[in-house]
Amino acid sequence: MLAPVLHFFNQIILAVLPFIAIILLGRIAWKFWLHYIQQDFISGIDFVLLEITPPRDVLRSPKAMELFITNALYHMSLKGGKEEYWQGAVWFWFSLEIASIDGQVHFYIRTPTRVRGLIETQMYAQYPQSQIRAVEDYTLAVDEITPKSAWNGWGCEFKLEKHEAFPIKTYVDFGLDKDPKEEFKVDPVSPVVELFGSMKKGEQMWMQIVITPTKKTWHTHGTWFGKHDFIIESQEVINKMLRPYTRLQQGIDKKEYAKEIRPPKFFDNVLTAMTAKTGKVGFDTGIRVFYAAKKEVFDPNNRRNLRLAFRQYAKPDCNQLARCNSTQADAYSGIFLASKKTIMTLANRMLREYRERSFFHESLRQQVFAKPHFQWPIMDVFTVDSIIKAYFHPNTFVLNTEEIATMWHFPGQILKVPTLERIESKEASPPTNLPI
Repeated sequence: MLAPVLHFFNQIILAVLPFIAIILLGRIAWKFWLHYIQQDFISGIDFVLLEITPPRDVLRSPKAMELFITNALYHMSLKGGKEEYWQGAVWFWFSLEIASIDGQVHFYIRTPTRVRGLIETQMYAQYPQSQIRAVEDYTLAVDEITPKSAWNGWGCEFKLEKHEAFPIKTYVDFGLDKDPKEEFKVDPVSPVVELFGSMKKGEQMWMQIVITPTKKTWHTHGTWFGKHDFIIESQEVINKMLRPYTRLQQGIDKKEYAKEIRPPKFFDNVLTAMTAKTGKVGFDTGIRVFYAAKKEVFDPNNRRNLRLAFRQYAKPDCNQLARCNSTQADAYSGIFLASKKTIMTLANRMLREYRERSFFHESLRQQVFAKPHFQWPIMDVFTVDSIIKAYFHPNTFVLNTEEIATMWHFPGQILKVPTLERIESKEASPPTNLPI
């Protein structure tokens, strides 16, 4: 009696297997096709690195930089089927950078050349006395990180400790939205510029914030294929937080219900901050820092100093940035420590990824040999010092313009770092009554 049933199920399985194989192979082929056409499209994008020299007197709050980011860098467009799936069109991404070269601090924006004109006009609109010029990529001065090269390096990326619906501390929390007098300003970018300005000859310290308009989606609960965006997801997170403090009261007609929410007092700040975050434009964001120095002057303490500079953006009841993917001995795990050779390999990879400004549209090798695919103990045994040294999978998250402008804006007059170049003279238009 059992044999015919098993035979029947075997026949069904044998009949279904070819269709499953076709679906799987088709999906793999589709992924390879999308990767190929996107990489071909990206290879045709011409990038330029712009150095922005801030004016001598920066009297505006970071709100001006927030407006610049919104107007100049939010290039969201609805790609059609032909553009996206045949031409491989992708949204532009930008890199906001601060770099110290032998202690000289510089502000940079890496952008596609097609957008350069818009960036310049919007920057001059907010900072009329600033100066913008195209420069060579400063990362090319560090050729490679290997046992035989003259350079040593360390780098890491950052992730959010909580869900991205929870914001980090912004310039509004520091009171800069009220434009206080210069002597009373507490500017979060000042400690970063001060640290970068303390580098000695032979040392370089870099920071990049790579952004693109957010198109991140989440699966909609209760549907098969439904998806929703960041704003709806934030609302879902808030509703989940308030669920234990929510009750339904039956109406007089016993058909309708009234919802009553009584959250604890300590939720007030969190809910206000989360609601405010969705009120501004959001970007998919990746943050990476790198410290490079000649081997004879490499200071290991600067690794700690660099990552701790981001502690000031911590908002303990909401969110904070945490180090991840750092190029050190415990990069893969704390059980089997990597050798010096492996550490240098990881540092050299991060140098290349920094130079490519890669957070989005990873290379195929990074996608296949990614760290999440090679979990412990396989990773520790096979990747620490031997066959496959898995690539880190970059962490990206949603930050709004207020959060980004907090980490990347020009410091005010109170910061007197001599190694930060500023425009000392003011430009003015000639009077209209000059004789011809």
